[in-house]
Amino acid sequence: MPEPAELTGPGEPPQVAEQPELAGTSQAAEMLEASDQPEPAELTGPGQPPEADDQPEPAEAPAMTEAAAKAALEAILMVVDQPASATDLSIAVGWPVQDTEQLLISLASEYRGEGGGPVRGFVLRQLAGGWRFFSNPDHAAAVERFIKEGATAKLSQAALETLAVVAYKGPLSRGQMSQVRGVAVDSVVRTLVSRGLVEEVGTDQSSGAVLFATTQFFLQTMGLASLDQLEPLAPYLPAGEELIQIQEQIEP
Repeated sequence: MPEPAELTGPGEPPQVAEQPELAGTSQAAEMLEASDQPEPAELTGPGQPPEADDQPEPAEAPAMTEAAAKAALEAILMVVDQPASATDLSIAVGWPVQDTEQLLISLASEYRGEGGGPVRGFVLRQLAGGWRFFSNPDHAAAVERFIKEGATAKLSQAALETLAVVAYKGPLSRGQMSQVRGVAVDSVVRTLVSRGLVEEVGTDQSSGAVLFATTQFFLQTMGLASLDQLEPLAPYLPAGEELIQIQEQIEP
């Protein structure tokens, strides 16, 4: 026999019996509902974009070792034509300025033979706000002999012509030599001075230019007691107005 319906009050509908809930149904619904929701973005500061994945930083170039830095300094100092500052040298080798100065001081000490090493024929000096190699003063005599006697290269035609002008018309300034020869003579004069054939003997009173004349070494090389024994130029000089013009050009 079926169970009689539960009595209710007047006008109330009969109550329906509750249906048993299927096992696992509520859990599955919760999982589906959660999967439908997008994951919230990570909060950042106002106006800041979300943080990107960390990128690896580029590797820095390895610094020079002390031995490599010293070798680099030596290579640079071999080619400079004027003292190089510690700041410029530090940039070149990638070392701090103070550390670079200590390396330079250490090199200068090594060249002097300190620490048990041999004394070198050159020295490293600091002057005029920079560093530069110089020949060791202990060997000045050998250097002088090499310049005056050991240099076997012959003088160029330009050097010979300039030397003749100085010998016959000196003392002369560089400008006066250039007027006679019609070309610049700066490099030629430096060669003659380095060979010990001409030297500075004063300055021109009117212009202040340095004057050059031949040396005692020139006389010894030519076998002369004085410049008065030079061969006369008259047979080789142009005559007339051309000679007068040349004379006017070279007169101080």
